[in-house]
Amino acid sequence: MWSWRRRMASMNVRFVLCERWRVVGRAALAAALLSCTAALGAETARQLLEQSGVSGGLVVHLGCGGGELTGALRTGPQYMVQGLDRSAEMVASARERLLSKGLYGPVSVDRWDGRHLPYIDNLVNLIVAEDPCDTSQAELMRVLAPGGVLLLRRDGRWEKIIKPWPEQMDQWTHYFHDADGNPVASDQMVGPPRRLQWIGTPRWSRHHDHMASLTSLVSAQGRVFYILDEGPRESIQLPADWRLVARDAFNGVILWKRKIDRWNTHQYPLKSGPAHLLRRLVAVGDRVYVTLGIDAPATVLDAATGQTLMTFEGSRYTREIVVCGATVFLVADNEPSRLPSWRRVSTYVWENTRQANPGWGWPGTQRKILAFDAQSGGLLWQRDAAVAPCSLATDGRRLVFHDGNRLVCLDPKSGDQLWQSEPAPVSLPVHTNTGPRVLLYEDVVLFAGNDGKMSGWSAADGRKLWERPHKPSGHMSLRDLLVVDGLVWTGAVASAQHDGVFTGYDPRTGEKKREFEPDVRVHWFHHRCYPIKASGHYLLVGRNGTEFVNLGTESWKPHHWVRGGCIYGVMPCNGLMYAPMDACGCQLEAKLAGFKALAPGPVPTPGRHGAPATPRLERGPAYGQVAGPEATADDWPMHRHDEARSGASSVELGASLGRSWQAQLDGRLTAPTVARGRVFVASIDTHTVHALDLETGKHLWAFTTGGRVDSAPTYYRGLLLFGSADGYVYAVRAADGELVWRFRAAPLDRRLMAWEQLESAWPVHGSVLVHDGVLYLTAGRSMF
Repeated sequence: MWSWRRRMASMNVRFVLCERWRVVGRAALAAALLSCTAALGAETARQLLEQSGVSGGLVVHLGCGGGELTGALRTGPQYMVQGLDRSAEMVASARERLLSKGLYGPVSVDRWDGRHLPYIDNLVNLIVAEDPCDTSQAELMRVLAPGGVLLLRRDGRWEKIIKPWPEQMDQWTHYFHDADGNPVASDQMVGPPRRLQWIGTPRWSRHHDHMASLTSLVSAQGRVFYILDEGPRESIQLPADWRLVARDAFNGVILWKRKIDRWNTHQYPLKSGPAHLLRRLVAVGDRVYVTLGIDAPATVLDAATGQTLMTFEGSRYTREIVVCGATVFLVADNEPSRLPSWRRVSTYVWENTRQANPGWGWPGTQRKILAFDAQSGGLLWQRDAAVAPCSLATDGRRLVFHDGNRLVCLDPKSGDQLWQSEPAPVSLPVHTNTGPRVLLYEDVVLFAGNDGKMSGWSAADGRKLWERPHKPSGHMSLRDLLVVDGLVWTGAVASAQHDGVFTGYDPRTGEKKREFEPDVRVHWFHHRCYPIKASGHYLLVGRNGTEFVNLGTESWKPHHWVRGGCIYGVMPCNGLMYAPMDACGCQLEAKLAGFKALAPGPVPTPGRHGAPATPRLERGPAYGQVAGPEATADDWPMHRHDEARSGASSVELGASLGRSWQAQLDGRLTAPTVARGRVFVASIDTHTVHALDLETGKHLWAFTTGGRVDSAPTYYRGLLLFGSADGYVYAVRAADGELVWRFRAAPLDRRLMAWEQLESAWPVHGSVLVHDGVLYLTAGRSMF
């Protein structure tokens, strides 16, 4: 008997050990399979990105399933990825997987009806369509940005389709659009802004009373590049952090950044420029030309990656860059810049401006012009010359500049002087916030020297052809000089005392051809502090905000709610208008903040313009299954406690407070709300609402949406209600986080990039209001 029991015990032990090894073996096998799946997903993602040629931007994965490949497609911070799937279960599974890997936010997943893509036009750089379902190719191409790529899986292979660049769309390679100095794009797709294409950080420049935080902005091949002080916005006394930044032009995804160690002092006074910093950055094709320091040589970067390709030898102290064809022209000083050493002389801001503008301006000293081969970097020629700030321009046949006293024309191939004009002096020193304007148009050189006159000169021999009044424009900035539709335009728009009349002159004869008055009242106080630019038939005037002046119809369309950054202004190209951030209080009650790309109309509406008219209410598994209690007097059930947003509670607290518990949640958190023994809080950037036990801090449940939840959720009778930047308002069961319903507050499901993540064009703030059993919320970004 004993022997039998011992044998049975021995068998049981062996059996238990065997089962344990089976369990361990299964776990090891599962781990190995997961590792292989992850490795396979990473390798597939690498191959797809390599095949597409897309080096950064927004990637959309159709038929994302559990999200393995979706997450793997984010191979670096230069990619934002969204997966779409028709299955709610797959979406939930993919979200859980991405959250566990710390990827959710920059990588997100959402549901999709299999036909309509939830994006605005011209947004996505790469679509990986494993299962496009019933989505038409026209719909796929609608959301692709120009130059974007569709990888379509057919018969086990990936077919590559590229969306062509529209012929009517232009780029903006220099501050004055191109090397010829005429700030006019031939972009026929730019028009009065009617919708947002993307919006990015930061919301504001650093300080109104000091130099603008953005000093340069250009665009080429579907990317935008700019130099920005990313230092803290809390105080201008804190150090600067200058960066060269590259974004995708159509969705604003940040592609790369380069550190600029030493730039102009960020405490340089307001309305003092320096204007020549606008000309330190040029983008042509797949190359970026820049000085990565105030006295640095000119450097060539790869536009896709930001990596240095070469530096032009002997180009130290470069002040301006102009690129024309295969030649790079540089204006360089012979000594270090004095700008970083500027220090304020008074606590009164205008005293600093009056001291800095002339005191740190150009006094007419000698500089040098250098010409380099754009491909090899070899020096072609060099010439000593006095070159006034912002005056160098070329059309490839002539290189023209102002030397402080007259116009000078060189042969761009050899550097030999072709002619110099009769005296046409400018006041010296040239203030740092401005410079003489030189523009080459066909066989004429146009010139304006900040003395209330503009003139035309023969490009062949430098003879003066005509002189006319140059109307006051800008405000302590570069003055307007531009040719649109074959006429030289000048308008009196500098201040409220000016009539806003635009006059167009023949560029060869100076004969007045056209003139018209504003058909709207737009005058307020002074101009918005930057020169006019133009595209197509539109002048983009910074009189009150951004006025689109149609030269064909002689009509003004004012937009008080958007303006460009001081000194720089706006940039019209890629079918969009780019408006950098500013630090001004003009039209503050209506003005859009941040770095904005704005598109013309029409705005899609349900059932029109090809936009689907889909149901707005979706019922969840817990629909009709909630009958919870009211919040108690001791609770804090909504933002600032109650419907009146009083921020006050009748709860009495003891004199001595101590920590009861602590819970770790990832990312930025909203303020919490408390009801019925639970604490509710949202992790903003991971789109997730959490519920914790009030007594212990134990994590009870989490619910993830398709966009940021930016503020505290609201408790109401067993429901937890909150809005999301995906355009929906959600109701979940407070007890377990099960979805009761969600309602699309946005008129359409149209996503764009906002504040470095995907959001609805009409986001809903997290904190919603319940009053007398009715839920109140708003969706959108602006009263316009």
